[in-house]
Amino acid sequence: MTQLVTETEGDQRGHKGLIRVAIAGATGFAGQELIRLLSRHPHVTITAATGSQANSAPRSLPSLSKIWDGTVVPLNPAAFEADAVFLALPEAASAELAPTLLSKGLRVIDLSGAFRLRDDAKRSKFYPATASMPAGVAYGLTEFELDAIRSARLLSNPGCYPTASLLALLPLQRAGLLKPGADIIIDAKSGISGAGKAATDRTHFSENHGSVAAYNPFGHRHTPEMEQALGQSVTFVPHLVPLDRGILSSIYAHLVPGTSAAAVSEAFERAYSAAPFVRITGDALPEIKHVAHTNFCDVGWKVDEATGRVFVVSVIDNLVKGAAGQAIQNFNVMFGFDQKTGLL
Repeated sequence: MTQLVTETEGDQRGHKGLIRVAIAGATGFAGQELIRLLSRHPHVTITAATGSQANSAPRSLPSLSKIWDGTVVPLNPAAFEADAVFLALPEAASAELAPTLLSKGLRVIDLSGAFRLRDDAKRSKFYPATASMPAGVAYGLTEFELDAIRSARLLSNPGCYPTASLLALLPLQRAGLLKPGADIIIDAKSGISGAGKAATDRTHFSENHGSVAAYNPFGHRHTPEMEQALGQSVTFVPHLVPLDRGILSSIYAHLVPGTSAAAVSEAFERAYSAAPFVRITGDALPEIKHVAHTNFCDVGWKVDEATGRVFVVSVIDNLVKGAAGQAIQNFNVMFGFDQKTGLL
């Protein structure tokens, strides 16, 4: 008798025992989230957690005491005893390390941007360390790329801003509701952890507290990632806000003439009816605090039928759905587990 398995349940029939997992870059914000979440995953054993460099000093992680009491050791890929490796490294390090791990038969989930852009010229501009794309790369926007993710050898986890923005726009784009050629404006605001753990003048408490600042308009490296998925240009301006975590993406777009509010609602409902981590809120616009410390993306919208405009708000936790949580959601798909495993 044929056993039917739904997309969210996964297929665990081929698994015996635990999946061995290594985490490279375990001391960063995303790396520590990976350890926190994977430590409670019922089908995972963490066999190694490393720093970002070969000369990193061994250290413990006090915030994870009694959750994971291991030691973060220097980066030594030759010592990995794993079935899958999560790379929470700078893109240049991921670009160098991922091909080596793939050649050893390991499956790799990369949280950097090293393998996100398919176009050689754009990749050379924004991620110059990635000279070429290895075979078997999948872009890990889970809700829209399930088939590619299942068979991927190398999973390129989306950026935090693209995750929030694409989950807000792709249902409309794929339903043919966005007006062709009309500009899409993405005004996104991120907490400070999105800038990474290395301190800078911009992320210094005294500079950021009590202030909001736009940065890198027209030149942010997440712009071509979003344009690649949408197949059109966007105007993207990110902002830094004095929060430790979270992204709120406010999106302004024009609809095909005659599009009703009901058609917009139907597009979102159809896209996410079986998506365990997307919650659609309609005209009750979501807030960052609704998703903090979770893998949920909440999406709400307003439609002005008179002018043919739509306003969409999407919120995520940049360290979970925008990084570690989505990476584990993709890991679950790759290894045939329920998408929700270890995340709810």
